[in-house]
Amino acid sequence: MPQNQPVSCPVMRRWTLLAVGLITAMSACGIPAQTAMAPNAGPPGPNYQPPDQFAGKKKILIVGDLHTGNQNAHDSVSHAMATLERLGRESGAYIAFLRTDTELVTKGEVWGTGDYAKGGTRQARGHNLDYFDAVVFYTNGDTNMSEQQKRDLLSFVHEDGKGFVAVHTATATMANWPEYGEMVGGYFDDHPWNVVAAPVIVERADFPGVRYLPKEPIFTDEMYQYKAPYARDKVDVIARLDTSKLDMTGKRVHRTDGDFPVAWIKNYGKGRVFSSTFGHADAAWDDPRVQQMYLEAIKWVLGTSEYPVRPHPIPPSAAP
Repeated sequence: MPQNQPVSCPVMRRWTLLAVGLITAMSACGIPAQTAMAPNAGPPGPNYQPPDQFAGKKKILIVGDLHTGNQNAHDSVSHAMATLERLGRESGAYIAFLRTDTELVTKGEVWGTGDYAKGGTRQARGHNLDYFDAVVFYTNGDTNMSEQQKRDLLSFVHEDGKGFVAVHTATATMANWPEYGEMVGGYFDDHPWNVVAAPVIVERADFPGVRYLPKEPIFTDEMYQYKAPYARDKVDVIARLDTSKLDMTGKRVHRTDGDFPVAWIKNYGKGRVFSSTFGHADAAWDDPRVQQMYLEAIKWVLGTSEYPVRPHPIPPSAAP
């Protein structure tokens, strides 16, 4: 088009419609049009958040952080996290965020670094505990959580009424932080048989995660023994090992009461907690029974299914 020739009305209309459409699309995405149209407008404000694509869905934070713990015994953590993420997607029960660090376990502000730090040219604020409905730990060792993060995690469950799931070595985590042990319900105290095909007695056959099981199924996994603060009056044991069919003479067997739970539930303040020994072996995460148990347990801690917590003593016949 020659430079001095006026733009025809049809062309102007097309450009106008295009501009209106662009502005409408940006508005629908929550982007201020004046900011997006101005290349030198600077970084978004510190309170800006993009639209939540998971609004209205339950969201869980899965933390697979082993860097302060055993470095070669729990290579199944990647498969565990991927499996739990897939189960949530396929069932529609939740959206999972996977992290190998504890950075989001906080109620404080979470920012990137460099240009993405607060005040940076690309400042971008991340999610914290306020965004999630439950936290899943497959952790080991002391982690590098700060004292404030620890208080925030306890508050997340106890005061906010959110959920917590302890997978396998999560009971071998932060052994020097007693309040964590009280929340989870017990601490790891060795695995006397290592990985073993062990008979399990289901004590709460009506719990959603084990309804499908026979009364005494056999699971192959690394079966834990637990120590204080574990106590039957504080947790509701869902299932335990059948010690009458295991070798109880080994030096690593410390308990003499026959009480070796493999899964329990408990209340912690307003929140809900589930813990299980299952999940050491990579193959365990391909076991539909383990998958179903964890899926239903997560739904329970999220409050999307109901089941009363009823601590009960071990049956007298269980003691050796």
